[in-house]
Amino acid sequence: MSLPATSYSATNPFGQGLQWLQDGANWQGAMGIPQRVAEHLGYSGLVLLISLAIAVPIGLYVGHTGRGRVVVVSLSGVLRALPTLGIMTLFALMATSTLSLMPAVWALVLLAVPPILTGTYAGISAVEPEIVDSARSMGMTEWQVLFGVEVPNGLAVMLGGLRSAVLQVVATVAVVAFISLGGLGRFIIDGLAVQDYGQVLGGAVVIAALAIVIDGLLALLQRVAVSPGLHEAGHVPADTPTAIAETATTGGKP
Repeated sequence: MSLPATSYSATNPFGQGLQWLQDGANWQGAMGIPQRVAEHLGYSGLVLLISLAIAVPIGLYVGHTGRGRVVVVSLSGVLRALPTLGIMTLFALMATSTLSLMPAVWALVLLAVPPILTGTYAGISAVEPEIVDSARSMGMTEWQVLFGVEVPNGLAVMLGGLRSAVLQVVATVAVVAFISLGGLGRFIIDGLAVQDYGQVLGGAVVIAALAIVIDGLLALLQRVAVSPGLHEAGHVPADTPTAIAETATTGGKP
């Protein structure tokens, strides 16, 4: 759904993008912005659920036991380097059935797993050994130590990894439009096909705005979920992807 290029009164793409966003027709129907946002969030949610189911248990195990640390860091680095669009296209070509959602989902899972895995491992392993030893000396089981001590203390870094993964997925899930699926990427693909740059820019603005809103909500969640005592004690590290990666590499130790 778009205006013909000749229907724009603006002569530059930015003005055309603003006009496209202001056109009420683009906010209605099965191909309107609200419907595309819902599809975009649906794809993102599915990818993140699968990624969490894979990455969190592995991260908890490695962070708690210390086993496989080198493998986790190395694997995360390798997965980060994979080109999502190329992997998605490869999976789609390998699929035995007609084009479906799953090739794109698995390609995006490869994108989302590294920050979640790294953040979970880093958060658990960064907990002070003295705190863990004290919990064990009180007779707590390993499960109690993990979920009663390590997870609460490492929650800030764990949520930082999740936040990084969510932003990457929300920003990148637009590529599913390349294999004839929906979402906000449809505005970009369809606009490029007919040289409707107002639609292209409008779609890009909606994607960026959605990512900013979600990032703000996750930042608020991260602040609310973490104990105020950890903030006051200065035990909450920066939640940027770089800081998380550095924490994972060093095991949370200086």
